[in-house]
Amino acid sequence: MTFKAAAIQMCSGVDPRKNAETMVRLAREAAAHGATYIQTPEMTGALQRDRAALRAILKDEANDLIAAAAAQLAGELGVYLHVGSTPIALAGGKIANRGLLFGPNGQKICDYDKIHMFDVDLDNCESWRESAAYQPGSIARLAELDFGKLGFSICYDVRFPELFRQQAVAGAEIMSVPAAFTRQTGEAHWEILLRARAIENGLFVIAAAQGGTHEDGRETFGHSMIVDPWGRVLASAGPTGEAVVLADIDVAAVHAARAKIPNLKNARSFVLDEVAPTGKGGVAA
Repeated sequence: MTFKAAAIQMCSGVDPRKNAETMVRLAREAAAHGATYIQTPEMTGALQRDRAALRAILKDEANDLIAAAAAQLAGELGVYLHVGSTPIALAGGKIANRGLLFGPNGQKICDYDKIHMFDVDLDNCESWRESAAYQPGSIARLAELDFGKLGFSICYDVRFPELFRQQAVAGAEIMSVPAAFTRQTGEAHWEILLRARAIENGLFVIAAAQGGTHEDGRETFGHSMIVDPWGRVLASAGPTGEAVVLADIDVAAVHAARAKIPNLKNARSFVLDEVAPTGKGGVAA
């Protein structure tokens, strides 16, 4: 019921080969500290703002450098290695923002394609349209592993609590939130969202993040984090640069938190009644 988890913080560039080398080096460091579940951030393989340049370097999953390196390393180290996500070429020119989980035997357990696309317009003219290049996923994923049930999300998914709630109701004890949060949104919401998702679902949240100024010019928030079911931050990285964040995870704490505040069981269905004014001094019946 107890295991050591690691969240790897990176500052991925535009070259998948260099990023793969960084992933392998940091995953080895995590395993050397006893981690048996190791998570990397969103877009481990490449962060490239130029969509044409990104498509030019991408491969399908069967030929992807990051996937191959992770599978080999998971088997070598005898760990669960979770590539938080990496860009994968799809037919028709679209890209999958895909998470990949490999088991201690080096075999892929499952994948997860990010469901919610980051299409936003922020202050200071910062605008993103993920849907212009990426194909959204449509399947939530829950994996039953040796240490517990692991649910999946990627970055912007954290703003959609129904995704977390459905997985928690289905038995998720740990949720993964690999991310490349922008500096602007991270300063405002990163820790708050992670702690809220942990508290309202009574589960652990493991969130490996990108952190720093990247080769393509974007800035990511960093602060890779592991949060317990009571909302306490067990471990956290700084805002920039590489890091290996480690914490001991006791899955029994999930059931203890849910026993104290059984909101998953106490939830009730309801009908929303929208009341409109009928005129001065009165409301609809």
